[in-house]
Amino acid sequence: MTEKRILLADDDIDFGITLKQYLELNKFEVFWAKDGEEALDLFKMHTFDICIIDVMMPKLDGFKLSKKISKKNAETPFLFLTARKTKEDRIKGLSLGADDYITKPFEVEELILRINNIIKRTKQQKTIALDAKKNEPILIGNYIFDIENLTLNINNKSFKITEKEAQLIYYLYSNKDRLIPREDILANVWGHSNFFSGRSMDVFITRVRKHFKEDKNISINSIRGVGLKFIIKKSN
Repeated sequence: MTEKRILLADDDIDFGITLKQYLELNKFEVFWAKDGEEALDLFKMHTFDICIIDVMMPKLDGFKLSKKISKKNAETPFLFLTARKTKEDRIKGLSLGADDYITKPFEVEELILRINNIIKRTKQQKTIALDAKKNEPILIGNYIFDIENLTLNINNKSFKITEKEAQLIYYLYSNKDRLIPREDILANVWGHSNFFSGRSMDVFITRVRKHFKEDKNISINSIRGVGLKFIIKKSN
């Protein structure tokens, strides 16, 4: 069995040595960077199954690093490590598309479980995305949704969307005009249901609403505590 490859970015030497050893004992191949710039260089040279990124690092902090990583390869999942417990950091991490956010100190066994879950669901999501890409571009109201090229087009304008946004749009469109329970969206797009993925879903729903704002016939209605309705009204 091929070892899963991890990019670990953390400037705490003692912590980094210990975590690297634990991960290797659990059959992961670990590339450890002591600052954000070194981590970015490693990411450019190698392919990783997941990135574990400390928020506070010299030269390039974790948030800036994650942005650059996502531009290079938006499909690589990542999670943040932090010693800070502020709500603002959590929200920022979610908005950047993080798959998880863990506050130090933590149990290594819990981190490994989360890593394995993220890698598993990322693989499942790629399979769903590949199935979706077999389809031709989809007309959604006045928009043309090209899932293969990750674009939305309207009025001769085209803009890029992320892989996660495309998966969410495809799932909502596939279930349009019916009430979709939150748990169904989380299970099919995020792979599991917990507080973090629920907050992440809320962030991405807000993004998708903004993407479709140029067509007043498209709406995403929230039914509090139940789920969502993706509605496409017929133009007059």
